[in-house]
Amino acid sequence: NTTEDVILKTTMDPRIQKAAEEGLKWVFENKVREGSKAQAAIVVMSADGAVRAMIGGRNTKVSGAFNRAVQAKRQTGSAFKPFVYGTALDLGYAHDDMVEDAPYCLNVPGSGQWCPRNYTGKHYGMVSLTEALKNSLNIPAVRISESVGRDNVRKVASEFGIESDLAAGPALALGASESSLLEMTGAYAGILNGGSSVTPYGLIELRLAGDPDPLMGTGGGIGERVITEGAARELIYMMEKVVSEGTGRRAALPGWQIAGKTGTTQAARDAWFIGFSADYVAGVWMGYDDNTPLTGVTGSGLPAEIWHEAMIRVHEGLEPTPLPAFVPQPKAPQPAPKRKRKNP
Repeated sequence: NTTEDVILKTTMDPRIQKAAEEGLKWVFENKVREGSKAQAAIVVMSADGAVRAMIGGRNTKVSGAFNRAVQAKRQTGSAFKPFVYGTALDLGYAHDDMVEDAPYCLNVPGSGQWCPRNYTGKHYGMVSLTEALKNSLNIPAVRISESVGRDNVRKVASEFGIESDLAAGPALALGASESSLLEMTGAYAGILNGGSSVTPYGLIELRLAGDPDPLMGTGGGIGERVITEGAARELIYMMEKVVSEGTGRRAALPGWQIAGKTGTTQAARDAWFIGFSADYVAGVWMGYDDNTPLTGVTGSGLPAEIWHEAMIRVHEGLEPTPLPAFVPQPKAPQPAPKRKRKNP
């Protein structure tokens, strides 16, 4: 409460903000039917949670407008799956471990039998964890979540910064819980930085003009370790395959290694793409404010395209850097066991 001049330093980067706004505008002008009331939000941050750009919705220039990037809590769908696989990798699973994709039912107390289904309605037999994530298969995600323990998955997700009430049932693995775009993007930043939690922040410091010492400093940054660095690097390797070979191909940036995950909720009420290069993490959410289903939109479509258009502009002029992912080593042939010499 002061009449003096206040100097605020923030993390916002006007170049990145403009890039995100132009990318979003381009997709809505070129790919979305005219007059559509569909909404979208974008968050771009550095790996330590410093928010560089934020769009709370289309046409939200007015102050006090509803900010969908921060205030909207929506179901996350398959964008939640990296936390399932991150938990498994942290507990000793590997990217090439196999899981069965076959009809699977669970008895849920109070609501009877629950049988998850894949988006395609098909089953693919034995698949590796990498294949299951890259093709966003639901049954393997639930099987892995059940085998590592739902409570462990819930713990990893909440330690990565997903504060919302996490679903208690087996549908937790399929993103039945609600979260904000800012929370989800911050949680993915934790994967990029090697497995430590991140608190997104926008303020660097606040001081009164003429005062050398700030009254307030940064309220965020990198926090506690959630999963091992090895597990985070292996998860990044799996998430890179989502973009180079799987459901996230439309997000790919020429020359860059990109890792991410698509997400679509029931009846396509929400569509997400969250991903990162070595330099920036960005999240895109798309949907209607009144929960009307999107027509013909999944996370692998328009959200991935918005992500691509925004991030191709964000990365303009930057030198591509590889992701901090692990590189799978071909299994070396084992040497024949040496014979022990008999004592003379």
